[in-house]
Amino acid sequence: MQTQMTHPAPIALNAEGTFLSPIEEPSGLMMKLVYRMTRRQFGKVLTPVKVFAARMPLAFGRFYGKISELDKKLLLPPETAMLVREQVARTNVCLFCIDIGRYFTIKASMNEAKFDALAQYRTSSLFTDAERAALDYVTELTRDKRVDPDTFSRLSRHYSERQICEIVWLVASEHFYNMSNIGLNIHSDMLCDITKKAGNGH
Repeated sequence: MQTQMTHPAPIALNAEGTFLSPIEEPSGLMMKLVYRMTRRQFGKVLTPVKVFAARMPLAFGRFYGKISELDKKLLLPPETAMLVREQVARTNVCLFCIDIGRYFTIKASMNEAKFDALAQYRTSSLFTDAERAALDYVTELTRDKRVDPDTFSRLSRHYSERQICEIVWLVASEHFYNMSNIGLNIHSDMLCDITKKAGNGH
């Protein structure tokens, strides 16, 4: 007797393409305030807030903010930290994180050309040897989930033990952002476009 194989029904995506529909009208005063604050800061309520945070207890949303607060304690140059986060997001192909990372780069007046050249960091003259060593390390760790001792040796020539641990922190915490978005099919919020239009007075 042959048994028929059943296949799961395809996931029906909503208009924004996310696996779960964005919650446009949150319940609870605190979440309403979060919506208002993100709309004021970014010009819109971020999709991860509407899809993920709005469905979770507030403590989970505060964890996002805690990561940003901890980043302020890093000894690494802010541009290096942003390059690391952006490279992890690019390697994981988290479109939302790539976009918001670029948004913060623009807002902080960092070297936009360097971020545009991330795909060519090994050969571009915009990057220092220290940055290349860090980006090789985070790319390998993110892609392969392991690091060659030679790669670590090159990293350690440029960074202190504290800074190496900070780079590991950036990779690990960026994965939290990336997987939260990829797991719910959250794509770019086009924040860079909003920022450039605002800058042009449009």
